[in-house]
Amino acid sequence: MKFLSWFDRRHPVLEYLGMAAAGLLYAIALKYFVFPAKVILTGFEGIAAALSYFFASDSLFLILYGISQAILVAFAYKKIGRTFAVRTALTTGMVLLALPLLPEMTMADSQHERLILVLFGGILSGLAKAMALRLRGSTGDEDVLGAWFAMKYLKPVGTIAVISAAISCVFGLALEYLKAHQIEPVINTLMYTSIFIFAGAETLNNFFRKFKLVMITAFSKEPDSIGKAITTAAPHRTFTIQRGIGGYSAEPLHLVRTIVTHEELPEVLDALELDCPEAFHFHHDIEGISRSYYIKPIG
Repeated sequence: MKFLSWFDRRHPVLEYLGMAAAGLLYAIALKYFVFPAKVILTGFEGIAAALSYFFASDSLFLILYGISQAILVAFAYKKIGRTFAVRTALTTGMVLLALPLLPEMTMADSQHERLILVLFGGILSGLAKAMALRLRGSTGDEDVLGAWFAMKYLKPVGTIAVISAAISCVFGLALEYLKAHQIEPVINTLMYTSIFIFAGAETLNNFFRKFKLVMITAFSKEPDSIGKAITTAAPHRTFTIQRGIGGYSAEPLHLVRTIVTHEELPEVLDALELDCPEAFHFHHDIEGISRSYYIKPIG
């Protein structure tokens, strides 16, 4: 996290190159793994993909994808922030540019090795989304709504992917049935789509942890030094001090508690180890935080 913060502050050009790399990675996931497996994507791009499968037209996906992402970038500019919107536009633009230019290759048999395509596509797309979000942008589509949803309700970003998948899945499966006139391919596509969505969402939630919260509890006879270490590592965080008595030594001590995000956790722990090496501390994940809890905006 320290490296990422330094990277963001001091290398804006490399940061934008990182956004372009996220778009390229996402395009690779789509072209070589997702599209050959014929799984249904989430959100507007899922509707675009379903229509392109139905009409067997790659250009249809590009047209519908470009229109929907332009609308979502405008939404991001108004609701989230200029930086987030500009970087999202860069990433989605790279997807539109790379998809038709990437060379044709076959990574696996789409019939006998469909599961491999689905899993690897989910992992790669999740990594691309996490990379973009960590650089204060997104790969567009449900990531835009997910970022807004996470900021408003303090929920993991990947959660919205599962919710938005319901609409696109119903639409895509209906087109699948109209094309095949059989229920078996529809059920088959639903199973593989579910695997893809959850693989991507779990990858995203594990690599982008800005909205996952953790409580740190530290025990010490010098609570001021612990408090100073916390506020030095995370200046916008506060802490609570509680008096206690050691069960073994019967000596007075203090419990110091604070709530931080998983993104902030490494820096706070490093500060505690450096400034309060004698303090005993532990941490655990928490849920159900009040909406008044402050998390810095993504953009």
